[in-house]
Amino acid sequence: MGFYVAQLLTGLANASSLFLIACGLSIIFGVTRIVNFAHGSFYMVGAYLAYSIVALFPGSILGFWGGVIAAALIVGLLGLVVEMTILRRIYRAPELFQLVATFGVVLIIQDMAQAIWGAEDKLGPRAPGLSSAVRIMGEPIPEYDLALILIGPAVLAGIWLLFHRTRWGVLVRAATQDREMVGALGVNQAWLFSATFVLGAALAGLGGAIQIPRESVNLQMDLSVIGDAFVVVVIGGMGSVSGAFVAAVLISVLNAFAVLVYPQISIVLPFVVMAVVLIVRPYGLFGKEGSGHGAPTEPEQPLRLMSSRATLVLMALVFALAASPLVASDFASILLVDLMVATLFAVSLHFMMGLGGMVSFGHAAYFGVGAYGAAMAVSYLGLPMIPAMIVGPLAAAVAALFFGWFCVRLSGVYLAMLTLAAAQILWGVTFQSQEYTGGDDGIVGIWPASWATSDQAYFYVAFALCIGGIWFLRRVAHSPFGYGLRGVRDSDVRAEAIGMDVKFHQWMGFALAGTMAGLAGVVFAFSKGSVFPDVLGIGQSVDGLVMVLLGGIHALAGPILGAGVFVLIEDWVSRLDYWRFIFGMIILGVVLLAPDGVAGGVDRLMRALGLRREGQT
Repeated sequence: MGFYVAQLLTGLANASSLFLIACGLSIIFGVTRIVNFAHGSFYMVGAYLAYSIVALFPGSILGFWGGVIAAALIVGLLGLVVEMTILRRIYRAPELFQLVATFGVVLIIQDMAQAIWGAEDKLGPRAPGLSSAVRIMGEPIPEYDLALILIGPAVLAGIWLLFHRTRWGVLVRAATQDREMVGALGVNQAWLFSATFVLGAALAGLGGAIQIPRESVNLQMDLSVIGDAFVVVVIGGMGSVSGAFVAAVLISVLNAFAVLVYPQISIVLPFVVMAVVLIVRPYGLFGKEGSGHGAPTEPEQPLRLMSSRATLVLMALVFALAASPLVASDFASILLVDLMVATLFAVSLHFMMGLGGMVSFGHAAYFGVGAYGAAMAVSYLGLPMIPAMIVGPLAAAVAALFFGWFCVRLSGVYLAMLTLAAAQILWGVTFQSQEYTGGDDGIVGIWPASWATSDQAYFYVAFALCIGGIWFLRRVAHSPFGYGLRGVRDSDVRAEAIGMDVKFHQWMGFALAGTMAGLAGVVFAFSKGSVFPDVLGIGQSVDGLVMVLLGGIHALAGPILGAGVFVLIEDWVSRLDYWRFIFGMIILGVVLLAPDGVAGGVDRLMRALGLRREGQT
């Protein structure tokens, strides 16, 4: 019995730190509607700052806890700088812009942290006065864990008093419910948002600071914690602090006991729980209808076919691409294959988001399923390249049909987070299934057929599949189904009123986008000769989001241009020192200075040259 009590207390101690970061994330979203991917960076910086400040006062109780509080306050000021210089400009932008902008902040802070503290892991000191253990029912329990168990509820009580017993707290709660009405009453929303962001960032910094006696401080802390933080916020209900506390306890305690039965489940358990909660209760345990919707989106112009001149320009570019292997080097041919794969992946994501209005944070799931489907068909079934290339997209279609059936029943951030859960579950299963997928070692030896082994020959295979897939999606976008899907996105109530099966249209659009992403994964697998679990990871999904944003979400040509810019910039900056900082600055530059993306600039140029008329896409 004592062993199980010890596991329970361990879970509760983990819940306190997780609650602090999730609480700050929930507060920020509740008021500003910003989906803050950089919240994990505040957590990481809090840990680094606490490590540095506490080291100045070795062995001092006051120095330790003073350093923890100072780190949280400094992170709060960092949050203020980020909010005032970046996020204040995009409060009314779609969730996609907000997410990608905060991802740019993640890249910048990562390289800044590496420049200041180095790449090595840092081992923090034990908390003075809490460095030993006490026995409870015969089991040793670290004193620091018991302190953490008290810190979480204490912070929750403090936040409740702040929100319910102060005028500022009442305004924050009102803004969570109806920020437009708060503005109409004369409240300065800008400073209200800033103060809220400072509080949320400080809580994340506090969550990281109190972890230094329990785990090493490293540059991977930001991305390792942000997934669990989003899970907690979504399970509890977006904007609900009490929901975040309950969800943090639920996740941490379940994980503490689940690892006793099946240790490998710890990787995917939070996402499985989130998926189950969202399916049963679409707005989270304490959420309300509409709580998952972010900033309002602006209506797009009607879809129209390109003019004859623009079509000729596009055809000329396609023919130039087809002829490029005749003059390009082998490396250039490989880079062009990567470019076509990225373009098809981005176009499939844009089809789901731009036309269907379904924001996805886990589109890499279907890219990865397609890649693994083809690789396993070769490795275990002994199929040649062409049949394996058919198996991959079919596997992606089945996965998209299965997960899409659940996802399209949600909307806003909740839909996006369920797509993330699906991707993480598939990634966890792939990572753990050593016998079938090779686990972390992946599947290797997936090479093209003998007639396509040269770089030039495989280029034309990739050209036919990727360009064909892009052409197919564009034709669907201009078909009755495509217009119907866009109508559902613009007004699902009107679409349902005229007799359309709204959920079926979204489901089929979701499945088609997943199938085309799977096709991109198949081409990728044979071009690299191997496939690893990271093709299903969060990073791959974020790459797709960045490509769509760079190109411009309001144009069908946006993901094509965005993928080209992304691949070329990535190939360039990845050779430089502090490439994350450079890439993050480029992302922020596009978000802040060119919100319509590369496609918007090209569109203005074509209008000036007379290649496109007003209203054409």
